Amino acid sequence: MLNDAKWIKSGENTDEACYEFYTETRLEKPVKSAVLTISAMGMYRAFINDKQIGNEIFTPYWTAYNIHTQYQSYDVTDVVEKTIFLTIITSEGWAVGQLDASFDNRHHYAENISIIFSLDITYIDGSRSCILSDERIKVRTSHIIKSSIYHGETVDKTALKHELGYALTDANVKTKLLPQYGEKVLEQDFISPVSLITTPKGERVIDFGQNLAGYVQIIIEGTRGSVIEISHAEVLDKDGNFYTDNLRAAKAKNIYILSGKSREILKPTFSWQGFRYIRLDTFPFKDIDLSCFKAISVYSDIKRTGSFICGNTKINHLYHNIIWGQKSNFIDVPTDCPQRNERYGWTGDAQVFVRTAAINFDVEKFFSKWLLDLAAEQLDNGAVMALVPTVNTKTRISAAWADASVICPWEIYMAYGNKQILQNQFESMKKWVDYVHNFGKEEYLWLGGDHFGDWLAMDNTDGSYIGATSVDYIASAFFAHSTDLTIKAGKVLGYDMSTYESLYKNIVTAFQHKFIKNDLPISKTQTAYALALCFKLCTNAPKVADGLAKFVRDNGTKLTTGFVGTPYLLHALSENGYSSIAFDLLLQEDFPSWLYSVNHGATTMWEHWDGIKQDGTFWSKDMNSFNHYAYGAVYDWIFGVAAGIKPLEDDAGYKHILLKPHPDKRIGFLEAAIEMRFGKLSSRWYYDNDKVRFEFDIPTESTAEIVLPDGTHNTVIGGKHIFFCL
Repeated sequence: MLNDAKWIKSGENTDEACYEFYTETRLEKPVKSAVLTISAMGMYRAFINDKQIGNEIFTPYWTAYNIHTQYQSYDVTDVVEKTIFLTIITSEGWAVGQLDASFDNRHHYAENISIIFSLDITYIDGSRSCILSDERIKVRTSHIIKSSIYHGETVDKTALKHELGYALTDANVKTKLLPQYGEKVLEQDFISPVSLITTPKGERVIDFGQNLAGYVQIIIEGTRGSVIEISHAEVLDKDGNFYTDNLRAAKAKNIYILSGKSREILKPTFSWQGFRYIRLDTFPFKDIDLSCFKAISVYSDIKRTGSFICGNTKINHLYHNIIWGQKSNFIDVPTDCPQRNERYGWTGDAQVFVRTAAINFDVEKFFSKWLLDLAAEQLDNGAVMALVPTVNTKTRISAAWADASVICPWEIYMAYGNKQILQNQFESMKKWVDYVHNFGKEEYLWLGGDHFGDWLAMDNTDGSYIGATSVDYIASAFFAHSTDLTIKAGKVLGYDMSTYESLYKNIVTAFQHKFIKNDLPISKTQTAYALALCFKLCTNAPKVADGLAKFVRDNGTKLTTGFVGTPYLLHALSENGYSSIAFDLLLQEDFPSWLYSVNHGATTMWEHWDGIKQDGTFWSKDMNSFNHYAYGAVYDWIFGVAAGIKPLEDDAGYKHILLKPHPDKRIGFLEAAIEMRFGKLSSRWYYDNDKVRFEFDIPTESTAEIVLPDGTHNTVIGGKHIFFCL
């Protein structure tokens, strides 16, 4: 049993090294069943008699290792023979390797790669035995010479494995072991190259046609000692050359030295890259056979649930980009990007995208795991760091980021109707609201602090990261919003929320007194107006909506919002009589817009509206990801407003549904659907001569309120329903 095993480590501790822990055991009796249970500080890959155990990658995955660590259990009955040769290959992974973006943070969770395991065997006669991790396990080097999440791997198939003696007990590991509660990470999509390019610099570059997170598999046969070295990039520069400056310090390079024995399958074991292109820095063959190369996407085993198509090919391409942005950044935790030396679980990015995420894929288990870490790392005073897992304690405690502690559980509840997520996170939600309540001198406002603001908004000076909207305004608005959602969550759970209801009323009153003048927000920005409308903080909503519409029109029908305002902008317009302007923004092709990146060949979402400028140059080198899902939150509006599908709070999880589509001739037709655990829900509309035809497919367990553009309202049960409207 795992409780009887010891954490063990190698006596050698070299940066980026990979070690093999191994043992050989001979069994004297026939086996009925065998289970291998294993965890690590670092990453591991297990083999029994040279057969890989399980199909997961990057185990035991990323948690707050100092608090708790997952373990995995595998039924290995079919691979156990009379002689068991157990090998566990390890790497530094998140627990030991470099984590901080500045690369000054190593060994954040552990000093050494360590493992713990038990192989529990039940014999046909009913007796049992157990092979445990202890000082009898041997250690040696592996063919993986170096491995780093950011830098890639070096694999030398010619290298001799050096014996390092017996393992040592690692008494420094202090963590609670928990059975795996998150999704597996798997190899998912296999993508063939689309072209071989010779760049103006003479570089040999392979284009896979899709930006993704994963790695390249090479199947090849070559002479012993031949070297293959590949680098990765998301984009080419304006001259068509390989571009890696936006990777910052991440080398993103894989090196293989061939054994020469036969056809070899080459790919990383413990590293991945974000890329569309690879450069053959070293390749031992003059002729390049593209069939030898495959790009393999890797992401958590989340089931695809959403689908979408409309009559506008560019909007369809945008949807494609949103899906691939999610795939690329849902690798165990919701990361901000998969390519540079970062790849963190930024809370702000997660909360703005969570509703869209739950439409596209089944992410209930995925977010439940991540939110468990958020709650575990939440400070005693209720503060929530901007990164989960927290890798840098100097990270800001920022409004809209830390509010993920409230927004994410609520949205997961709304998507799936499972109260357990609220039960699990409710104390965390209250603690966060209480933290803001107790912050500073103003009881009902959040004034001061170090905030990210409307991150990357376009309404401030060029090159500024923080938008023009007052950070105090944003912080206080989210204080109100999180308090409101916490009240709703508490009522779902049957708690008395009168104290928080009183708090919420006081927050709204204080907000309106401080930030609303003559019925309008004092911050004259699209974001300020959108938040006031969506969070119901206005004293005169029609006047604010009119002002927002004017801002948009006066700006050439272009948005100016950043991470905070963008998810709410179209909703604020459409919910207040300006659906046509919301569509104008969706269909806008000039910078800044969602379709600007589409027109520039994007296959994933960009971090910046102008990641590639109109002249072909780049916004910046230091923070310019081309695979960053946050702005993909627009699909929440497409699904919820254009298609008109929204779950209602009185029976969450799409049991009671509002179907209120907003058709627009400019996209011709629209069909959106979501596959739930109890059936498929879809909304379709198209223009039929002088009428609009609406078709709704509703699961038998659901009831829907159908509201058509002419104001007619029908309450219907499950089945197919067709309506016409002028």
